[in-house]
Amino acid sequence: MVFNIMRFATHDGPGIRTTVFFKGCPLSCWWCHNPESQGFQPDLLYFDERCRHCGECVAACPQHAIRQTGEPVKSSQKDDNKRSSVPLDVCRGCGRCAEVCQAEARQLAGKRMGLHEIVAEIEKDLIFFEESGGGVTLSGGEPLAQPEIAAAILRACCDRGIHTVLETCGYARPNTFRSVALLADLVLFDVKLMTAALHREYTGLSNIGILQNLEELFARGRPVTVRIPLVPGINDTAEEVDGFARYLGRFRGCRVELLPYHRIGAAKYARMGRTYRLKDTPEPAAADLARIGDRLTRAGLNVTLGG
Repeated sequence: MVFNIMRFATHDGPGIRTTVFFKGCPLSCWWCHNPESQGFQPDLLYFDERCRHCGECVAACPQHAIRQTGEPVKSSQKDDNKRSSVPLDVCRGCGRCAEVCQAEARQLAGKRMGLHEIVAEIEKDLIFFEESGGGVTLSGGEPLAQPEIAAAILRACCDRGIHTVLETCGYARPNTFRSVALLADLVLFDVKLMTAALHREYTGLSNIGILQNLEELFARGRPVTVRIPLVPGINDTAEEVDGFARYLGRFRGCRVELLPYHRIGAAKYARMGRTYRLKDTPEPAAADLARIGDRLTRAGLNVTLGG
């Protein structure tokens, strides 16, 4: 289950890359900027501003899950008096409405793709990989949640001499983690919070197994870059930053990339009928980024600022 294949990516590893975004993630981070990546089934997105209110989706829906009305409709997507198409709870995500929508106001995120289909898409960009020193990045969602196909893609790329990167939250059973992560040329490993209780509160799951998997990469001497998404008020406190410094400082010279929180994906929550819980959270100030970067650098870490 894949929800996007992005070409010409430049922030997911060295060079120009093709990034395969797997759908489905065990975590549910409050700041996730791809909420359509979290579920393991296709999700319907509704772009209210594009809707022409033509009624084609109403006629196409086999579940009769869409209605048009001139009356106020209780919906997180639209609640004014304009004539509007509104998805109801009986929607099963079949995608028929998206197929007939000429304005692309309704889009289905997620489709099943086979190994040969994905590799064929990757091979279209071989010339860019060769000229830029780039390659393929598996991202998500979480690639480790679909370990068999993730491992198969990595092997196929290795056979073709394509550089590979695995971008992961690290949440997986140890054997599953090893079966995928050890195949990648580079692992971009998210470390979101150090305090166990806070990690469970803001992501939904424990970080114990995550940190154990990270430690195995270091123990094996595998190329790894730790990525920390900095979210004001959540993991930029003195306690959390000191926790990052103490823990990662054990791995002297470790590469750490700070990823400043942004609200680029906030609109997606409304398109899915979901509430964005960090709508009042500001982006981190430059002074705070400098302070945190300095603290981690003094712990012996190789720190850069990401996009």
